[in-house]
Amino acid sequence: MKLFSKKAIVFAFSIFAAGALFAQQHITNFGVVDTTKVYEQFFRNSSAVKAYEEKRAAFQEEITRRADEIRSLQTKLQEAQDLGMDSDVKSYQDSIRTKSASLKSYTQQKNTELNNIKNNLSNNNEFYKNLNRTIKKVAENEGLSMVINLQQSNSILWYSPAVDITDKVIEALEQ
Repeated sequence: MKLFSKKAIVFAFSIFAAGALFAQQHITNFGVVDTTKVYEQFFRNSSAVKAYEEKRAAFQEEITRRADEIRSLQTKLQEAQDLGMDSDVKSYQDSIRTKSASLKSYTQQKNTELNNIKNNLSNNNEFYKNLNRTIKKVAENEGLSMVINLQQSNSILWYSPAVDITDKVIEALEQ
């Protein structure tokens, strides 16, 4: 009877130890994703981002052209002042004032337009739905039970690069 109870105790202890080991492995099975990096990598070559960059460059070109025109008028104003040409001075001052106000208005309007385009790019619901599906697929393939977003968790003090699945998510999104 004593031998049987020792075997039962050893067996029970073995099952308990194996269960604890399994539970411990299950808890530590997580991954992290840097969603900002995924977003930047994914959209870097997208047509929407290229269109945004082209629009931004065109707006900047127009702003530079208008600013150069104002600087030219300021040079002419200075020359007119130096020569005492009062009627030309008044005309240049009016032109500079009008063109400066127009440039300010144009810049504000185009900056608002660019900000709206940029916000629409970053709030693309279809992208995030696809991202969540892809993270789920990569996590399941890696045997992960949890994935944490590095951008939205200030409580992560340290993590091993071995749990970072960001590059795998980017790779899966690009397929």
